[in-house]
Amino acid sequence: MTSPTAPMAAGVRGLLDPDDDRADPGIGRQLSLPELLEALDRSGLTGRGGAGFPTSVKVRAVAGDRRRPVIVGNAMEGEPLSFKDAVLLTRNPTAVLDGLETLGRAMRCRRAILAVHEDLEASSLTAALRGRRTELARLTGGFVAGQESAVVAQLNGGPPKPRDQFRRVTEYGVDGRPTLVLNAETLAHLGRIARHGPAWFRSTGTADDPGTSLVTISGAVHRPGVIETPRGTRLLDAIAPALPIDPVAVLVGGYHGAWVPAADLEVRLSKSALAPYGASVGAGVLHVLGADACPLEIAARVVDYLATESARQCGPCVNGLPHLATAVRRLASGVRDDSLPLEIDRMAHMVSGRGACAHPDGTARFIGSTLTVFHSHVQDHLGGRCPVRRQTRS
Repeated sequence: MTSPTAPMAAGVRGLLDPDDDRADPGIGRQLSLPELLEALDRSGLTGRGGAGFPTSVKVRAVAGDRRRPVIVGNAMEGEPLSFKDAVLLTRNPTAVLDGLETLGRAMRCRRAILAVHEDLEASSLTAALRGRRTELARLTGGFVAGQESAVVAQLNGGPPKPRDQFRRVTEYGVDGRPTLVLNAETLAHLGRIARHGPAWFRSTGTADDPGTSLVTISGAVHRPGVIETPRGTRLLDAIAPALPIDPVAVLVGGYHGAWVPAADLEVRLSKSALAPYGASVGAGVLHVLGADACPLEIAARVVDYLATESARQCGPCVNGLPHLATAVRRLASGVRDDSLPLEIDRMAHMVSGRGACAHPDGTARFIGSTLTVFHSHVQDHLGGRCPVRRQTRS
């Protein structure tokens, strides 16, 4: 399942279609940095890797430095529920590489690097790299390994750990140079904007959240896979091509995301519409929870995983997340302790905003969403009974 859910602008096909990038010689046209920045400003392109930060702002943060920068395409995709970048690099690597090189020429970069997971197998990517100046770096994976400072750390020969937020990669990154790290899908959109213009990009999506997004759909569905859908699409319509099976809720944004209950699937996939749920399109993940799955058991497995996948370099990760994982596991197992939800909420607040990176914050957000959306389920578990498993626990 890899076709768009809605048609693109006339004469232009989706990001996953390689024919468009091979057929149009205009992809190679060179834009000056001011021209490219103007196009990005007008397009409203935001990052497709998780944070959703305005791309033009990130470019300007590096462009103002007099030193020639390093440009890094980030296709590490540490989120276990996401494989959109892997599909993109397999189906249409040219789109990503053209975006990376368009940006690199405009910024007169010192190096252009595409960072991928060491296990990625894509012969089409190898072929697309021939004759280009872009370097391919195969890096060690892991949940936090895709964070931009962790990618930079590996490229500099260090371990894949995020560094503190006070030493910015935009100032001291790869080789000690100002470094711009953009997600692979973001680069593909950037290349298309440079070729077709910002008005083309804004022909889909909404006024305040334009363009399309690649989305990985998994969970209780008949047809898991990757789609391309306009921003602002109804969540119900976005998951429809995957043929969902009795959805109870949808996890939007992956393990650092938040749940949208089945009663609210009319919500739009845009920044403003998802904000009340504490969710965002983020990494482009829609995981459907079916009626036969216990949300607290799933949450316990996710938090266990997130606790083990931390960088283990600050208190919230070393101490806070393991304690949270234990508490969520006790709740999921049906321990009759009415203080558990308050204790979990207290610990989640304690780790938020105190880490060297945002890993504790994302974990706390997921836990908070789980306790809120599945409040009645929590109460059942505190009574020793799981309504899904239909069993009473001592």
